[in-house]
Parts: sequence; structure tokens; C-alpha cells
Amino acid sequence: MTARLGSKQTIWIIGALAAVLFFAANLPWQLDDYDQAKQAYTSFEMVNEGHWLYQHTPHERVATKPPLVGWISAGIFYVTRSWAVAWRLPSLLAAIAVWIVLLRSGNVYGATGGLFAASAFAFNLLTPRLATLVRTDMPLVLAISGIGFLIWSKLRKREQWRTHDRLLLFALLTAAMMIKGPIVYAFLLPGIVMLALSAHSRHDMRGRFWPGWWPWVLSSLIFLGWAIGGSIFVPGFYDQVVVREFLGRFGETIHRPQPLLFYLPHLLQKFFPWSVLMIGIAIADLRGRQWRIRGAFREISPDTLWLIFWIFGGLIVMSIVPSKRVDRIFPVVPPLCLLLAAQISSGGQTASGRRLCLTIALLLSILCAGGYVASKVISGFRDHRDALVAFGSAVRREAAARHWRYEVVKAEDEGLLLYLDKMHFANREGAIAEWNGGNLDALIVPTKAATAFMSDLQAATLSQIKSVPRTDEPDSYILITH
Repeated sequence: MTARLGSKQTIWIIGALAAVLFFAANLPWQLDDYDQAKQAYTSFEMVNEGHWLYQHTPHERVATKPPLVGWISAGIFYVTRSWAVAWRLPSLLAAIAVWIVLLRSGNVYGATGGLFAASAFAFNLLTPRLATLVRTDMPLVLAISGIGFLIWSKLRKREQWRTHDRLLLFALLTAAMMIKGPIVYAFLLPGIVMLALSAHSRHDMRGRFWPGWWPWVLSSLIFLGWAIGGSIFVPGFYDQVVVREFLGRFGETIHRPQPLLFYLPHLLQKFFPWSVLMIGIAIADLRGRQWRIRGAFREISPDTLWLIFWIFGGLIVMSIVPSKRVDRIFPVVPPLCLLLAAQISSGGQTASGRRLCLTIALLLSILCAGGYVASKVISGFRDHRDALVAFGSAVRREAAARHWRYEVVKAEDEGLLLYLDKMHFANREGAIAEWNGGNLDALIVPTKAATAFMSDLQAATLSQIKSVPRTDEPDSYILITH
């Protein structure tokens, strides 16, 4: 049974299921939630206005994320000429890359270990959701996981750090810093500190977990150069990025604080049933050792100890930070998956009992993740979650056919600009003046404000082109023409 679980046929089936879930979870694709429009706008601004280092949001505030993912999306757009592909492909490719790395790394613990490490990453309630969101979470996880797995590999092989290893570490650190800033330290440095403290009593770890200072210092200097440049040359950057986005996370006035143990129950629930399986294996192992925790600690291999420290170090530090959101703890999921593979290889149960637990966990995880994705997709189409996408496409087709000059009046929906291929919102007074001056052929306005606009516009009529009302979203939009 275990051999069949680790067979190539099973791996191909699991990989195909994972790919389907990654691709489908956010259908119908839209930019109306989770700040997707803000991230999409960065590459849109790069391509259309040439702002490659510092960007803005659709409402013309300063963009708070470093530009690396925006650069990647802009590059993909130049190749594919499709914004839908350019915005979502970085996250999708990053998810697939982490899945493959976990499959290969988990094979160190046997073919079954590789299968379950990859399966645990694919079949939970976090990975499919983030796999095609227009956000920086998945590329960040790829960079952080690359660093963590590099340290893990050194400890497992008992190798010293070489120059090319340090160069790779420097590249991954720089990428992480230019994706989301110093948050990479929160997930890695606490575990490294724990390893340093443990190394005094573990001769098999000395000199293998720390690559030296220069990759960390140089990557930090690159990020600081970007941040200092923005603070000096970009109005509002220091207040929006340094004070509110970074320093504000450590206070309780700017961002909504959450309880200290906010992440733990969410992680147990989002990572079910793997979280329950891991706890069960750990309990069974400790019972077999008659609850001798110190003895178990001494017998844990250095690479497995690093995985434990990596997970709990990141979880503890992120829990201390008052500002919390469920997706921010996602970087601890890959080491959890690899730790599961290590647990499976260590036994701790009878062969038949272990096979049964693994099979049940795998099937249950597919059922839970598949059911979650199916419910999201069904509700998305039922509730017309892509109503503004369809509306924007209809307006652009009509405008191209009739050679219209059109503008969109400022609205709450930031994605509306991107759907309509516009760089900036127009204010009410300016739009009315342009219309009455004969410089506009069409105007997009909120439906609830259309009547007020019509009284101020000369020779205006309401078009049949309007957005379908979205469930739980009060705003809809309509096209005004001559």
C-alpha cells in the first residue's frame, strides 16, 4: 500500500489534481478583493507610464510593496500581451515551483515522504486560494522556502557553505526583500537563533546553519537603498510605506490588532487534516519514547530540528506582531509539509496503522480542498463576482468599434480602472467639463449617481451597457453616451 502511494502514477495524479485546484480556485478571475487591484496596478503603471522603481495605487496613493513582482508581471505582459496572464502567472508558477521542490526534497525521506510533502502543500485551504491571486504572497513563499531549504540541505548533508551557496542565498534574500521587505527576517532569523543556541550541545550542527553575514547585509542594503530613495524623492512614500505599512504593523492604532494566539487556531484549521495527522504522529512517537522529551530532542537529526525551529520561530514572531492576517502566516506551510515527510519516515506506528492514517488523511485533504475550491467557484459565478470584468470588456469593445473617447469617474472599485484600460480616474467636475466641452464621447459612472450626472451633462443618454449587480456589493456602473 505504501509503495503504491509513492508510485509515479500516484504522483502524476496528485500533481494533476493540484494543478487543477491551483488554476481554478479563484475563478472567475477578478481584481475586486484582497488588494489585487493595487498589486496589478503596479505593473500596469510600469508599462504605461514607465514608473519602474516606485508606483501608485489606482487611487493615486503610494504603492507600499517593493517592485520585483511588478517587474516580473510587466515582463510577462511584454511576451504574452495579456494582463490576465501577466498578473496571475507569477503566483501560479511560484506555487508549482514550491510543489516540485517539496516533492523532490521530501523524497529524501522516501517516495511516500515526497508524495505527502507535496500533497500537504497542495491540498489545504491556503495554497489553492493564493495560487492565482494577484498578490505577492506566493512569490514570497518561494523565496523564503528556497532559503530555508538551502539551510536544511546543508544540515542534512553536513556540508560547509561554499561561495556559490552564498551567492544563491544572496539572490533569494534580495528577491524576498524586493518582494515584501524585511518580513523575510521574521520567518528565518528566529529559527537560526534557536539553532545557534542548540549548536553548543550538538557537534553535528556547528558551522553548517550560518552562511556568514554578507548575504544578509548586502541584500538589506539593496532594500534600504530603494526605501531611502523613495523617502527622499517620492512624496508621501515615507508616511505611507515606512510609517504606516512597516512601523504601523507594530502598533495598535493604524492597523487592526488581533489576539496573540490568532494564527494558531487558523493554521490548525486551514492546514487540516495534515495538522491533526502531524499532532497524532508526534504524540504516538512520544508515547513510544515514554514521553522522554529531552531524549527525543537529542535524537532528532539537525535537518529536522531546523524545520521545527523554522516553523515555530516564524509562528512566534508573527504572533507577537499586533497586526495579523491569516495569509501572512503562509510561509510556515512549506516547512510544515517537509516536517510531515520526516515524521512519516520515522514511523512511530504499526505499518498497517500508519498506512491507514496516511490514506485517510490524503483522501480527506483532497475532499476538503476540492470542496472548498468548488464552493468558491460556484459561488463566484452565481454571485456574478466577475461582473465588472464583463462590464469593462463590453465598454472597451464598444469604444473600439465606435472610436469613443471615454473616462471613468472616480469610484471605490479600484479594479475598474484596469478593466477599462485607464490609468487614472476622472473627478466629477473635470468629467462634466470635458463632456460639455465636446472632448468625451462616453462616461462610466456609478449607477446610483447616474441621475445626478445626467442633469449636468449636455445631450447625454443612458446606454444599455451596465454592470450586473454583484451579491453583497452595492455599487454597479453604467455607461453614459451622447
